[in-house]
Amino acid sequence: MNKRSLSAMVPSLYLVLFFTYLFGPLIIMVITAFNSSGFPRVSPWECFTTDWFGKLAADNKLIEGLGNSLIIGVGVVVVAIPIGLAAAIMLSQVGPKLRASLYTIFIAPILVPGVVIGLSTLIFWDRIGTFFNAPYESFFYSGTFLTIIGQVTFIAAYSMLVFLSRIQRFDHTLTEAALDMGASPTQAFVKVLLPFMAPAIGSATVLAFLASLENYNTTVFTIVSSSTFTTVLSSKVRYGLDPSISAVAVIIIAITLIGAIIFECRNRYMSVGWIKVVADRPALKIATHPGTVAAILAVMVLAAVGFIKSHDSSACQAEILNQKRALQQQLMEQQAISTPAPATPAETTTGDTAPANPFGGANNNIFAPQNLGGSTAEPEPEPAEPQSSSPFGKGNIFAPENLTTPPPDGG
Repeated sequence: MNKRSLSAMVPSLYLVLFFTYLFGPLIIMVITAFNSSGFPRVSPWECFTTDWFGKLAADNKLIEGLGNSLIIGVGVVVVAIPIGLAAAIMLSQVGPKLRASLYTIFIAPILVPGVVIGLSTLIFWDRIGTFFNAPYESFFYSGTFLTIIGQVTFIAAYSMLVFLSRIQRFDHTLTEAALDMGASPTQAFVKVLLPFMAPAIGSATVLAFLASLENYNTTVFTIVSSSTFTTVLSSKVRYGLDPSISAVAVIIIAITLIGAIIFECRNRYMSVGWIKVVADRPALKIATHPGTVAAILAVMVLAAVGFIKSHDSSACQAEILNQKRALQQQLMEQQAISTPAPATPAETTTGDTAPANPFGGANNNIFAPQNLGGSTAEPEPEPAEPQSSSPFGKGNIFAPENLTTPPPDGG
């Protein structure tokens, strides 16, 4: 192998390692979602099953958390996108010195840790609610409201960055021309600037929604007693893993791939080169239309859902369980054979053939009750009780017979 071929292999090897590192965990999670093992693992493989998706659908707490996350995500998009767009327009119309100061202020929430944002949001709105003497059922203490407000503080900054990258390519003379031709500022914004910003608005909307859906650091403090998709997943991971977590990953990956495919088909369908290709091919034009692609993907999803509901792996799982029990029984029998039997006590012998006791004596049981009495010698007589020289009298002054009340003094 010469040096030239080796240098040509290095980029390929790097790409293989990079994509393995990037997509390897995702592939493993997808495989574990269809293994009947009670713990997410690839090997040993037991049975192909779709039961984990059913268990996921039956998890009411997770479904409730997902519903809360969707509501919060929509609320964050509704609030954060206008704020980010307004901040981007403002930065594009002020002077350089003021632009630098405002940019620092707008971008600061991204640099603040999510834990700090969550705690500060919770404490701030609690003080506001206390000031107005609001009940705990009010929105000041609502987990949904607090989470939306807390997430908007930094997601709006993300949206602003997306809008800034788009608005820097905007020709402001178009707006000036619209104003010169009699359009109001609102009409110039709606009919000139807003259509130009439409792709950025779509990208910022998707970014804001996904950022809200996956956020944990801020949400875990602001959600209070409620739960979201990420907090429920965190609690499930804390108390024990099962392949239903992998089923969640499969669903998220599938949704991401479907969205990416439709988006890419739309961009290619609207490109000038593709329009020329399908100009004289109506069948190809219909087949590559984004709506057609979306319909095909929807049919595939419905087919996958039907297969998941109809697939039954109970027979395979019962066979695997019987094999495990047989293997366990075999191991127990092997252990019983390899373990020596306990030694039986020697039979009692009579006469002079009694075995010698290492502790002495003919009686083998040195711990018998009659052998625990100590020496058989005559006990020595106890010495006579000496006369007590105690000023309180002889004997035990605290004995019951000595505690009688003395007669009263007649003197």
